[in-house]
Amino acid sequence: MFNYFKSWYQRNFSNPQVVTLSIFLLTGLGVILFAGELLAPVLTSLVIAYLLDGAVNTLQKGHSPRSIALLVVFMIFIAVLFGLIFLFLPLFSKQLSQFILELPVMISAGQQLLLELPQRFPTLVTEQQMIELIGMIRSQVLLLGQGLLLKPFASVVGLISILIYLVLVPLMVFFMLKDKAMILSWIEGFVPHDRELSHEVWFEVNGKIASYVRGKAIEIGIVFSVTYITFSVIGLNYALILAVLVGLSVIIPYAGAAVVTLPIIFVAYTQFGATSLFFYSLFAYAVIQFLDGNILVPLLFSELVNLHPVAIILAVLFFGGIWGVWGVFFAIPLATLISAVINAWPSASPSPV
Repeated sequence: MFNYFKSWYQRNFSNPQVVTLSIFLLTGLGVILFAGELLAPVLTSLVIAYLLDGAVNTLQKGHSPRSIALLVVFMIFIAVLFGLIFLFLPLFSKQLSQFILELPVMISAGQQLLLELPQRFPTLVTEQQMIELIGMIRSQVLLLGQGLLLKPFASVVGLISILIYLVLVPLMVFFMLKDKAMILSWIEGFVPHDRELSHEVWFEVNGKIASYVRGKAIEIGIVFSVTYITFSVIGLNYALILAVLVGLSVIIPYAGAAVVTLPIIFVAYTQFGATSLFFYSLFAYAVIQFLDGNILVPLLFSELVNLHPVAIILAVLFFGGIWGVWGVFFAIPLATLISAVINAWPSASPSPV
């Protein structure tokens, strides 16, 4: 057994480049597992800088000096950030507060529908089961709503964390963009010179990850905007909250759309009942999902590696479990990285003579 493991180790790790790549991967995983929360502002800044760097490079290709391109992109980023803080958040907060206050009334309105189920399907459900289900839903929804409203501001620590993000993140983003070359040069000073395999893997996935992340950000923005406009035209209550949920649902492949369908049905039914507007709301949501999945996604992600659905679901479950929302968001890029490592590994691991 010892000889078997020794042979396996020599076959896979005798190449220094494989060791270097393994150290990179293990270090990244260790940071996520053990210091993810502590370094959250840094990681957030790194992700935003990574996104904005693509826009800076695009402007540079148009023969703009990097300093000018950086200033333009960063000012747009600050403008969007201030728009979110002073325009979007107050409206969202107002709708969320109103939604939480009206939850008991809405639950009571939806209760009648559930109580009718035993009469329509007596062999499947009983009235007692529906009463217990209604009580559980009522308590869980109220607790969830109160938590969403109060958790971010429940303590001084929470307020300080928000202030840290609002002040430090933009500053770090700016300096990461401004001193990109110097930072990369400093990091390379700690990396062995024999790192061709790491470069091979990085160059394979870098373009795909960048395309995915930027494409996903564009997809969220488009789906959110179209959903908000559509629900507002229909007159559906809490259109902004529902649009945010629909926009964020595209982060989670397959399951996101199904989960968000429930609050849309709940809000639409309690407002309109079984009327034409209720069915219009559901039809509009179905059309948005159809257009997103069949037109928008192929346009934005046509060059992304086509991963198997099972691999995507496993990636979402695994990385979401260890890294929360960021893990879910980056599940597909991380799965692409793993695929690239697996594909490159044999060519860097010569068989023993």
